[in-house]
Amino acid sequence: MSVYTKVSDDEMRDLLTHYAIGEFQSLQGIAQGITNSNFFLHTSTGTYVLTVFEALHEHELPFYLQLKQHLSENGVACPAPIAQKSGKLHTQVAGKPACIVSKLTGRDTAFPTEQQCFAVGEMLAKMHLASLSFAQTMPNPRHTEWWTQSCLKLLPHLADDDAQLLQNEIAFLAQNPDDTLPSGIIHADLFKDNVLLDGEKVAGFIDFYYACQGSFVYDIAIAVNDWARHANHTLDGNLQAAFMRGYQSVRPLTVAERDYLPIAHRAGCVRFWVSRLLDYHFPAEGELTFIKDPNAFRDLLLTFR
Repeated sequence: MSVYTKVSDDEMRDLLTHYAIGEFQSLQGIAQGITNSNFFLHTSTGTYVLTVFEALHEHELPFYLQLKQHLSENGVACPAPIAQKSGKLHTQVAGKPACIVSKLTGRDTAFPTEQQCFAVGEMLAKMHLASLSFAQTMPNPRHTEWWTQSCLKLLPHLADDDAQLLQNEIAFLAQNPDDTLPSGIIHADLFKDNVLLDGEKVAGFIDFYYACQGSFVYDIAIAVNDWARHANHTLDGNLQAAFMRGYQSVRPLTVAERDYLPIAHRAGCVRFWVSRLLDYHFPAEGELTFIKDPNAFRDLLLTFR
């Protein structure tokens, strides 16, 4: 959620003529995350979130926006897309695809409690169940083929030990796929900064723009790898257990999922180690950018081997 694209006040005034959400007051960049340009949009009727997409194409947006609409209508806490007067859910800003969504209450946390982990696990299970009735699908663009190709690009930039570790893990995951496990639309990026909390309750999941088809256990592992991770990049057993209790209070795991979970944790580590290495060695140019530490997931990965 860095700011790469500058948006003028005049552009916003013109854009808002197509919406019924009041007159433009101000736009505030959100300097967090690394993928899209995000802003708090203040109008005479309230505050919304404007997202300008730096990588996604306009034809891809209906999937993500209709997914959020579907989830919000089926008991999953998430921002609802704001339609234009024409009914269209997406738009263009500065020549790039964009959308406006509702701004949720609550705030994220860097230090979750066990009850908060339980609540996030519970809501993730509700999302997985709701996704089963969503008719559309989206292949995962950041899985086996992606991290295999990205590894080749990264190898010249890595220390020998890291290069060997990454290649070994990718080979291991290729031999242990998750494509026979229960699956549906997953969030695929449910880190602490993508969940807004109201006390011990979930106010909303945000940033669905990595959502795709995938195994539910992989999505769980991605979330736990962040929600239960200590500063020294090991998992807190109590937070991990609380998350799993919350999830299974809604959707119990199958035996095959429970058996695969340790491998899913390794896959989640590889996914985000690779993406952060790419951001570090091949950074995008931006006005306000925030590159996250790649070594966090390398170190966590080592604890699962």
